[in-house]
Amino acid sequence: MAELIALDDPTDPRLADYRDLRDVELRKHLEAEHGLFLAEGEKVVRRAVEAGHTPRSFLMAPRWLDGLADVLDRTDAPCYVLSEQLAEQVTGFHVHRGALASLERRPLPSLDEALEGARSVLVLEDVVDHTNVGAIFRCGAALGFDAVLLAPRCADPLYRRAVKVAMGAVFALPWTRLEDWHGALPALSARGFTTVALTLADDAVPVEDAVRGVDRLALVLGSEGHGLSTRWETSADRRAVIPMAAGIDSLNVAAAAAVACYVGQSRG
Repeated sequence: MAELIALDDPTDPRLADYRDLRDVELRKHLEAEHGLFLAEGEKVVRRAVEAGHTPRSFLMAPRWLDGLADVLDRTDAPCYVLSEQLAEQVTGFHVHRGALASLERRPLPSLDEALEGARSVLVLEDVVDHTNVGAIFRCGAALGFDAVLLAPRCADPLYRRAVKVAMGAVFALPWTRLEDWHGALPALSARGFTTVALTLADDAVPVEDAVRGVDRLALVLGSEGHGLSTRWETSADRRAVIPMAAGIDSLNVAAAAAVACYVGQSRG
């Protein structure tokens, strides 16, 4: 059972995992160095623990203790109890959801481990916005995709903002980083996947046509600004576009992922 520890000093060193959460660069360094990530909100904290991530500690306002009592009963990690005003001083923002947890990262699976049993996967190249990454994970989980693969420069799915937007879907879908960016799509083709790149290329066909009859599907999405690199666009097995009304050429990458995932899971 977690030990409840009341704190009244926002500079207490035991709160180091939760400090300056708005400073993205600082958080990247701290979380990588210590092998941790944060979950925010009762539902997300619960899903992280239920997915098997080991808690390092919890930070909660008193009114959230009852709602997460069953989670706290299953761990020996300390739970630091602070007023909401003090929590805001520690984190740098108003923790309106009242509960945070610091959890241990697990080693990423290999590509073959992440793909085991998968028929539909999402492949992201240089999607650098944490909100978009989280939203794409949520789309994939909601629409029945089996895994997510990320190029090296994609944003961290376990960054607090991504976890929050995903509503814990980052714990439901297997995911890993692609070590070989250059040969990533041919490597998927060699494993029996048909790679379908969303792009505005001249030879792109409507996404419904591109996924029709595909057995194992890998939907490939590019960065928010420039889309896919030439390498990934040309090395994909097929190129697809979401048909749109005149004057509109593209969607936000998370919106495009939702549409493509829906079509992909309806493929005949």
